[in-house]
Amino acid sequence: MLRMSRWMAYRMDGVQFSRPSSFSASICDGPSPSAASLSPFRAPFSYAVCTCQDGGTAVRLRAAGGGVTTSSGGSRLFNRRSWSKSRKVSRGISMAYRKVHKQGDLCSEGMLLHVLWWKEKMERCRKPSSMQLTQRLVYSNILGLDPTLRNGSMKDGNLNMEMLQFKSKFPREVLLCRVGDFYEAVGFDACILVEHAGLNPFGGLRSDSIPKAGCPVMNLRQTLDDLTRCGYSVCIVEEIQGPTQARARKGRFISGHAHPGSPYVFGLAEVDHDVEFPDPMPVVGVSRSAKGYCLISVLETMKTYSAEEGLTEEAVVTKLRICHYHHLYLHSSLRNNSSGTSRWGEFGEGGLLWGECNGKSFEWFDGKPIEELLCKVKEIYGFDEKTVFRNVTVSLEGRPQPLYLGTATQIGVIPTEGIPSLLNMVLPPNFGGLPSLYIRDLLLNPPSFDVASAVQEACRLMGSITCSIPEFTCISAAKLVKLLESKEVNHVEFCRIKNVLDDVLFMSRNTELSAILNKLLEPASVATGLKVEADILVNECSFISQRIAEVISLAGESDQAITSSEYIPNEFFNDMESSWKGRVKRVHAEEEFSNVDIAAEALSTAVVEDFLPIISRVKSVMSSSGGPKGEICYAKEHEAVWFKGKRFTPNVWANTPGEQQIKQLKPAIDSKGRKVGEEWFTTIKVENALTRYHEACDNAKSKIIELLRGLSSELQDKINILVFCSMLLIITKALFGHVSEGRRRGWVLPTISPLCKVEKGYATEISNELKLLGTFPYWLDTNQGNAILNDVHMQSLFILTGPNGGGKSSMLRSVCAAALLGICGLMVPAASAVIPHFDSIMLHMKAYDSPADGKSLFQIEMSEIRALVSRATARSLVLIDEICRGTETAKGTCIAGSIVERLDSVGCIGIISTHLHGIFDLPLSLSNTDFKAMGTEVVDGCIQPIWKLMDGICRESLAFQTARKEGMPDLIVRRAEELYLTMSTNKKQTSSTTHHEPSIANSTANNSVDKPDFLRNGQFPSGAFGLLRKEVESFVTTVCKNKLLDLYNKRSISEVTEVVCVAIGAREQPPPSTVGRSSIYIIIRRDNKLYVGQTDDLVGRLIAHRSKEGMQDATILYMVVPGKSIACQLETLLINQLSLKGFKLINKADGKHRNFGISLVSGDAIAAH
Repeated sequence: MLRMSRWMAYRMDGVQFSRPSSFSASICDGPSPSAASLSPFRAPFSYAVCTCQDGGTAVRLRAAGGGVTTSSGGSRLFNRRSWSKSRKVSRGISMAYRKVHKQGDLCSEGMLLHVLWWKEKMERCRKPSSMQLTQRLVYSNILGLDPTLRNGSMKDGNLNMEMLQFKSKFPREVLLCRVGDFYEAVGFDACILVEHAGLNPFGGLRSDSIPKAGCPVMNLRQTLDDLTRCGYSVCIVEEIQGPTQARARKGRFISGHAHPGSPYVFGLAEVDHDVEFPDPMPVVGVSRSAKGYCLISVLETMKTYSAEEGLTEEAVVTKLRICHYHHLYLHSSLRNNSSGTSRWGEFGEGGLLWGECNGKSFEWFDGKPIEELLCKVKEIYGFDEKTVFRNVTVSLEGRPQPLYLGTATQIGVIPTEGIPSLLNMVLPPNFGGLPSLYIRDLLLNPPSFDVASAVQEACRLMGSITCSIPEFTCISAAKLVKLLESKEVNHVEFCRIKNVLDDVLFMSRNTELSAILNKLLEPASVATGLKVEADILVNECSFISQRIAEVISLAGESDQAITSSEYIPNEFFNDMESSWKGRVKRVHAEEEFSNVDIAAEALSTAVVEDFLPIISRVKSVMSSSGGPKGEICYAKEHEAVWFKGKRFTPNVWANTPGEQQIKQLKPAIDSKGRKVGEEWFTTIKVENALTRYHEACDNAKSKIIELLRGLSSELQDKINILVFCSMLLIITKALFGHVSEGRRRGWVLPTISPLCKVEKGYATEISNELKLLGTFPYWLDTNQGNAILNDVHMQSLFILTGPNGGGKSSMLRSVCAAALLGICGLMVPAASAVIPHFDSIMLHMKAYDSPADGKSLFQIEMSEIRALVSRATARSLVLIDEICRGTETAKGTCIAGSIVERLDSVGCIGIISTHLHGIFDLPLSLSNTDFKAMGTEVVDGCIQPIWKLMDGICRESLAFQTARKEGMPDLIVRRAEELYLTMSTNKKQTSSTTHHEPSIANSTANNSVDKPDFLRNGQFPSGAFGLLRKEVESFVTTVCKNKLLDLYNKRSISEVTEVVCVAIGAREQPPPSTVGRSSIYIIIRRDNKLYVGQTDDLVGRLIAHRSKEGMQDATILYMVVPGKSIACQLETLLINQLSLKGFKLINKADGKHRNFGISLVSGDAIAAH
């Protein structure tokens, strides 16, 4: 914030900075009728109503001292709606200024713009309760507190002044301050809590008190989620825990922040559960230069930024549409478009981007885009000026253009109502999370040819492996970085980190998987901006995994059992010790553990000596008619073990057993010295023992937290390796899932051809040829038999005609999806495919009008097609559906013909579908265009589509049949047919020339559709269990080999297949090669019992088995067999043979319900083998 000698210009749509020469202004020192409605405050400020060079109006504000308060970046404080509100929200700054004059001006000039920013937020409150609270706000300080109201004093040393000091550090964040068992907010922040977090104001809506609201400690997470979901950042202030002197105020400190996409993590190291991490939300800036648009994205969590230059307007809008950003900044370079005006978007260019940003919250900024945006990020999040952000920009050189918005929505990469989602077809069902996000980003930003080739080769290897694969633990990189940097990684998260490292090591040690690992290093490097060699990766993973294993307590350790006592409730010890035991290995805190054991033993002894004699006495005289009662109880609320009893005091003291202990009892008191109740008692010895036990537990817990945070600090130097490993596993899991789903759907890996080949330093162009044999729509499943297969051999531009419902749109979407999947290295819906690595894939489908922008359907269509035509090259794939449908036929036909000529001269390949048959009569100059049609056939005298791509032109639209099919009244359709016949007759009579179709075209009335698009209708433990597994594996292999050999000799099978028994560990799963193939599997449970089964879906079946209790750690053996019938026979045979061999089976009865496979292989034959 600066105090400057020049004026601040405030425009209706943001803050406008200009030189004084840019304005002609009249300056007044008081409000005037014309300007009063614009000024958000009155004296002691003066204002100037100014006329800008572009004709706009601006308001300049000047303090009474003559200076101007402004911000260096020109924050967008108000929008047009802010000034038009008639509702009075507060008593205004001038009244508040007079009220606080005695205490001094608490709002410095540097804070003024922040106060106005909050004023805008208050004006947007709509709940009645929050609107009433805003009536008690003033704008003389950043809290909005009125010192004249009850509890509004801001004297030095009180809570309000302390909160004011914290708020001044982060003036645009909601401040939550810990006060006892609540987090409290006052002023502006209280109104926000009531409006957006659903909280009630403290003290109701009494008008003599300052606005105040808050939430209990236990509800903090929910409150933070509500606020960040609404776009607010929150600053949390914690109390310093521990004993304090009477009447002394507890110390407080800023413990952390919660931002949209970046949750509050303070204290997570102490808990035993995970916290849900949302996707990180960047700060985004958009600028423009001679290269094109530039989109800058800064992630505060990762301390990274990327600057993608040379983007088209459509690409920027696509990225903004799919990106959930925290703040949006628009650079002043966007104000001037190609026409030289500063009214952005008026002359076409910039209009699409303006339509995306208009109505959303954004701020203007000046200067060097990257440097200025990084400065703003540091200011927003309170970073030190020396904070370094790592550049992770991936150059666009050699990469295809990012997907345009229309393309992404029309094939469902971005979810769009009514459009089949390509993302849902690429991955198995319910396969969301981080792997799904990676595939989405890959499709939206196609990689370079080298990266696509690496992805494809990895997919090829994945489809052929026979070994088991890890579960691939996926952790968000942003989560890793934030937890490690804040030293809040708990033992649960350390175990997950170790699982990530162990999965990488598992792959590196397996011959088949290590080849996949090496192939995916390059894609992981592109995704993270980090370069890590394979040997360094393995060494670092091994070191970090070993270090975590040295500190963190893993499953199966028995030296940290919860203390137990015969006379003290187990719940007490469980509550006291479960929060820190089982976190780290005992050897690192042996002294603290021992002290807890000693203190627990002393407590147990004190309870036995002081309470047990009383219990014995009470039991000896207890009666069912209201006699004495007594027991040792756990007071959960007070974390204490006390004696609880009634009427146990003797009427006459006779030195009987227990009387001495009764005399030692005293009323139990709570932490504030108050008596707990009439039934609760304790003794000095028990209280002292209880205090020592609590101190020992607190010391042990502190030691555990210290060790966890120490390990976090130690691993901070390894953050890059951990981020790389996390992304590597995310990519691996995504591709394994894709290969499994692709194989199930009958997709194949295409041949990707580069568009140029470099030899001896010279680049040679390669044929731009697309081949799709047996292709089908990506949303159809060939296994269900409802897909029509087509062959597409494209070396030129296609003009595609066909009837309504004939499959034109489906053909365009199918080709687009196949090409996009191919250039990303993924499987495609076809029998075989050759796909060039296009520099851009552009699809234009239907368009809609935009009344908000004042544009008709045809204007929107022309704007989108302009972008396609202007960006098309000889290496592009351009697909346009129903070109020029939004205007009158004659001129639309001519525009369409001109567009076709332009694309033909460029030399790109693609498809342009149309119903404008007049285009074939135009004198077009075409050298790279062919005519294709969706075929039709005549059935019972009616023309029907067949959804097959053919050569030629189809002039039949089937419009009347389609209208009838969709329920149009037959009377209307018949009248339409009459009118069409009349119009055709008139044309014949007035026509002086004979119509000739281009010689290349052939009518396709003999082949065709009136149905919708293409539719016709781990390691094994040692010891006995390991021996059992090996024995079962050997026996099963022998039985299956003999059975298959027997079937071959009987000519039941055509060849003898090799029997390979594969083991799957506890945290492993079958490879994609098992998808769609029959398998026999044997589950070896921990109780040494076996389960034999057969399936065609091994992955799904094992997931079902492992969901049952006790089956998570079971070992599975499986083998792929030739067909389901053979699998059923082998299942029955194995059930009977394993039972006869002496193995324990849990599904032995299944072997009695088969009518095949009962014949037994003799034991002698097995022994001989």
